[in-house]
Amino acid sequence: MALTDSALKAAKPKDKLYRLPDSNGLCLEVTTTGSKLWRYRYRFNDKAKMLALGAYPAVTLLNARQKRDEARQQLINGIDPGEQKKANKLAQKVTGLTFEVLAREWLEYNSPRWADSTARKAKLYLENDLIAIIGARPVKAITRPELVELVRKVEARGTLNAAGKIRQWLHQIFRYGLAGGVVDVNPATDLGIVAAPAKAARHHPHVTFAELPELLGKIDTTNISALTRCAIRLLTLTAVRPGELRTAPWSEFDLDAATWTIPKERMKARRQHVVPLPRQAVAILRTLEEISGSYPLLFPGQQKPDRPMSDNTINKALRLMGYEGRQTGHGFRHLLSTELNGRGYNKDWIERQLAHGDSDEIRGTYNHATYLEQRREMMQAWADSIDALCAGANVVSIKRMA
Repeated sequence: MALTDSALKAAKPKDKLYRLPDSNGLCLEVTTTGSKLWRYRYRFNDKAKMLALGAYPAVTLLNARQKRDEARQQLINGIDPGEQKKANKLAQKVTGLTFEVLAREWLEYNSPRWADSTARKAKLYLENDLIAIIGARPVKAITRPELVELVRKVEARGTLNAAGKIRQWLHQIFRYGLAGGVVDVNPATDLGIVAAPAKAARHHPHVTFAELPELLGKIDTTNISALTRCAIRLLTLTAVRPGELRTAPWSEFDLDAATWTIPKERMKARRQHVVPLPRQAVAILRTLEEISGSYPLLFPGQQKPDRPMSDNTINKALRLMGYEGRQTGHGFRHLLSTELNGRGYNKDWIERQLAHGDSDEIRGTYNHATYLEQRREMMQAWADSIDALCAGANVVSIKRMA
């Protein structure tokens, strides 16, 4: 028998979900919590299916029957009403979808796969150079000329590296939209064809090995903090990235084993990096422990000890020492690479010490060797050669502490 309003109102929840049939596949589903939901049961391509039509009493009996009849007409026309409902929802979503919504969804999806520094940089560029300009635009209305103009404004600032990143991320955002079915084309393809000519590659400046004693000598005569002196010396001895050093917590260090283990979450390549510590580095860390050992971080900030020292601290100190344009914190990595390659050390040992990925992608996928013991000997020889050079130049060796 067909349902009536009085029967619908009288329906009470039971221990198990049950359904009250109406006619032509329509029924009311009563849940154990008392919810009353309209359902249309049908078959499409010999498969039993069910379509949700809303909740009673918001959807009245008359409304439910009208929706059922519309679904039955779709079946007559060879259309699956369930799939049509999904398509209509997607169309409504796409119609109002802005670039900001898509970009933030893409960022949220990818951030766990990136190092924290990469995620922060991507978010900064999105906020300042993309969302601020085209964030409110419907994503399907954005055109390639519009994106070309946007990127050219970034290039006009002289930040070609940032422009390259933005082109790359725009391409990925729209690819993400294609995969999700919210855009039909990717307007960010081929943006590189009209990119501004790249500037000549400029490596991080660094002194030669022969000039290192003079630099190390100036550490003690320049008015910089003891923490900064330690940081510069440790960069010289380990060749880690400055950001990896200044944000390092004490928990990553095993001074008895002379090993520093940086978890993959803090690494650019998202791969754990084990740094062998030469005796000179351990000596510096032992002394540093007396200064900052009561804090979680090796290099706590002056104003906020729970935050690391500023990312500009090391380069500012080098400028005060008279090395502006001649040496940066990152430049110590280039110095080590240049010198050790010149001494004939195995390239794989050097590249793994620098935590670089393999230029051969396939080889890099299967080469999981860390060469820890080989690198330990290499880095101890590196530290000893610095001491020998300083001794020959009558400069206090790197073992001397601030």
